Amino acid sequence: MSKQKLLAGILLGAAAGAVLGILFAPDKGSETRRKIGEKKNDLKDKVKDSYNHFVDGVSEKVENTKNAINEWREKGKEKLSNMRSHTEEVS
Repeated sequence: MSKQKLLAGILLGAAAGAVLGILFAPDKGSETRRKIGEKKNDLKDKVKDSYNHFVDGVSEKVENTKNAINEWREKGKEKLSNMRSHTEEVS
């Protein structure tokens, strides 16, 4: 199972548990609605933070890959230049 699916399952389970707990609590309707609203906002913030963390991780990996490719390309150019110089010296 991927980390994203696991995280989504945990968040969804936590949200469902919180909502069910609030719905079965012996509070007035207005108090229950307020609690549900608070839990919704908390869950929204957690999902947003998780998404931002995921995006930051992907962005970092993309940047590292771009740097590695550029490094590899520069080394290749240098080797090619050295080979050309060596070939010209031999000729």
